[in-house]
Amino acid sequence: MTTDTLDPPPPTTAATAESKQPPKPAPAYKIINETGNVREGLPYPLGACWDGEGTNFALFSANATKVEVCLFDGDTERRIELPEYTDEVFHGYIPDIGPGTFYGYRVHGPYEPENGHRFNPNKLLLDPYARAHAGELKWDPAVFGYQMETCDDTTFDERDSAAFVPKCVVVDPGFDWKGEPGRKFVPWDQTIVYETHVKGFTKLHPEVPEHLRGTYAGFGSQPVVDYIAALGVTAVELLPIHTFVNDSYLLDKKLVNYWGYNTIGFFAPDPRYAADVPNSLREFKEMVARLHDVGLAVILDVVYNHTAEGNELGPTLSFKGIDNASYYRLLPEQERYYINDTGTGNTVNLTHPRVIQMVTDSLRYWAGEMHIDGFRFDLGTILAREVHGFDDQSGFLKAVNQDPMLSSVKLIAEPWDCGPGGYQVGGFPPGWAEWNDKFRDTIRDYWRGDASVSALAPRLAASGDVFNRQGRRAWASVNFITAHDGFTLNDWASYNEKHNIANGEDGKDGHSDNRSWNCGAEGPTDDEAILALRERQKRNMLATLLLAQGTPMLLAGDEFGRTQQGNNNAYCQDNEISWVHWDHDAAAQDLLTFTKRLIELRRTCPTLRRSRFLQGQYDEALDVCDVTWINANGGPMQTEHWEDGNVKCFGMLLDGRAQKTGIRRHAEDDTVLLITNAFDGVVDFNLPEVPHGSKWQLLIDTNLPDGAAGEQFACGAAYQVTARSVLLFGLVE
Repeated sequence: MTTDTLDPPPPTTAATAESKQPPKPAPAYKIINETGNVREGLPYPLGACWDGEGTNFALFSANATKVEVCLFDGDTERRIELPEYTDEVFHGYIPDIGPGTFYGYRVHGPYEPENGHRFNPNKLLLDPYARAHAGELKWDPAVFGYQMETCDDTTFDERDSAAFVPKCVVVDPGFDWKGEPGRKFVPWDQTIVYETHVKGFTKLHPEVPEHLRGTYAGFGSQPVVDYIAALGVTAVELLPIHTFVNDSYLLDKKLVNYWGYNTIGFFAPDPRYAADVPNSLREFKEMVARLHDVGLAVILDVVYNHTAEGNELGPTLSFKGIDNASYYRLLPEQERYYINDTGTGNTVNLTHPRVIQMVTDSLRYWAGEMHIDGFRFDLGTILAREVHGFDDQSGFLKAVNQDPMLSSVKLIAEPWDCGPGGYQVGGFPPGWAEWNDKFRDTIRDYWRGDASVSALAPRLAASGDVFNRQGRRAWASVNFITAHDGFTLNDWASYNEKHNIANGEDGKDGHSDNRSWNCGAEGPTDDEAILALRERQKRNMLATLLLAQGTPMLLAGDEFGRTQQGNNNAYCQDNEISWVHWDHDAAAQDLLTFTKRLIELRRTCPTLRRSRFLQGQYDEALDVCDVTWINANGGPMQTEHWEDGNVKCFGMLLDGRAQKTGIRRHAEDDTVLLITNAFDGVVDFNLPEVPHGSKWQLLIDTNLPDGAAGEQFACGAAYQVTARSVLLFGLVE
């Protein structure tokens, strides 16, 4: 049963006594209080669930005293108290309430910031389990639980926020998947991830109808899915599409939160990307179905580490007003303040069982109902941080790993955050893959001449020094050279310094350690020698990424040299700085053709994508070694070669027959030789003698992107490896 108590009066602090109470405007809606037709309903499932005749509302709060569901019809707000309270869940069933109904909650309870409680029924709150939203947040003082003019969060604000916040929408979850069996299973060793943005990828696409550009429907349109499929990647990773909020400080500068890492609703696709806003849920499902039709898996970048409500001076939009003390990690003995391991003001409390439930319910919803194939977890270490720090057996990780549905999808962690012990690359448990920034940094350093071959070798071999434990496989290393955060590939080869003035922060934002090299001129140039070097450097980076062991991730647009004009932190640029341009010149088209060749080679040559870590061990029965590192004389690398900082060229020999020692067996016996040369000069490289082969066939030479492929050379022959280039040879009998 609910406890029927009066709302607490505003705290009697010096701040409230001295501050002038802001005027309380007239309600934006005609208010109707009802209790007659509501029934007790059920405490599960959480959220607003329509059954064909009415809707069950269920909301968790361990510390509230009363919850009202607020239904909106034009300028009328109907407030209905949820009549029952079971296992810390307020619930009620309202007949004749169906899809399309706008709603929110008002939650009553103590306003005691010093004790972690920030209840304020004057604030309309979003349902954490809402499947759809309508409207945008308007940054009015009324959306704050305290009198924001005073900058004192111990004050209490009586202004009504309903007119300024989005509304939740009751949905009909039905959708005809037209025989699609569900998620798209792509084996990890065949996976190539393509990271992109729903809006930015299609906003300038000339073949997408103008009214669909920047939307889910546009991304699911035939020209888009056909392009991505033809590229050869196997999985699309979308930057956040959960409902998120534009930060007020960005709007003040006429900018927006373009990337979307400011979530407020974990169960709903953001309506701003919908061509048909009332049917955003259906439109999103249609997009997923169209991507699945061409064999592409869909991975979502998800942000469960923080919310858009910020710290104690942030707005009250949902969790803060529903049960602040449960949903957020608060400072011990100072519960007015938030633990800020995210750098965004708050940290979601993944040590609370109901919060773990919310996150896993959200993941199951997207994997089951929405047919999503995997998730990339922003600041993933926070999800596994317990009271004493990061724990690879944390409650959240255990909950995910034992779940039959979630343990079967692709789980990718961003294994770092700004909290204590926040850098955990290689620290996640079996079953997880991780972004490998060691790969990114080493590859960048190598191709600008600052990393040794001894540093490069383990990165080419899926970073077994980091990930090879507890039976993990080579795919656990998600290799990338660029991502949404930082320079694009073109800009890495074109700028020494970041150029972020457009962000309005005097160029102080974004990383300064880009490990980039402009090849002789900062930014655009007409110098043909510099342009040629930049194109070769881009090919070198792409070849290293796609021919290395592990799981490659390609940033959308890098395949044809997309630029952000030197901006390495374009999170707030919803414009042509961030959008993908499709007017390709000849150089862009050549790079695209080259990228497709690399991807096709990886697809057809299993030796380039082994699931087992390379050990460098000799197999007497087969008379092979899974990997042999080759010096320029054609023999195995020796200690003196590894320790010589002047050695910039070496080879990686992968004997395809070694695959037969693994659990997975391939009919092919592909033997390949990968040569990298970061030296600023030609190296005469003797192609190694291989007893069971007769000739080496050239497959890739980044100095000769359009020619020479297919030419054959005898074992032991010398090949002139040009300055700064990558070569791939395949053995032919």
